[in-house]
Amino acid sequence: MSLLSTLAPAPGATHYQKRIGRGRGSGLGQTSGKGGKGQTARSGGRIRRGFEGGQTPLIRRLPKFGFSNTAFETIYSVVNLDNLEKLSGVVTPDSLKEAGLVHHLPVKILGRGKLTKALTVKAHKFSETAKKAIEAAGGKVEIIK
Repeated sequence: MSLLSTLAPAPGATHYQKRIGRGRGSGLGQTSGKGGKGQTARSGGRIRRGFEGGQTPLIRRLPKFGFSNTAFETIYSVVNLDNLEKLSGVVTPDSLKEAGLVHHLPVKILGRGKLTKALTVKAHKFSETAKKAIEAAGGKVEIIK
């Protein structure tokens, strides 16, 4: 039978309560465990990345240079002559899509491989070697705008 006066929590169930701001001897005096004073000790007192205390930041002090046109560049789906060898008749971007050779427009035909058939090829752009190879095989080249 236990007496009410002997009741205690299980060992390890309770923790030492920090008594902040109770003198230097406690280890949590002066700034109460919050580091320095001022903005960083306050709730929400975060200093943004790159902030230099009001001084003009380094990113603004350095000169700017260069130019990138990647947002406006035209990206072509490339098809080579060896892929056109598998097709017949009139080859258009739509027929290339159906054959699974391209996934987006515009289409550019390049000159890798050999062409033995006379094909009429309609595309947005051709390399010089591809043009010569298609015409040498007896085919036609038509540029789509």
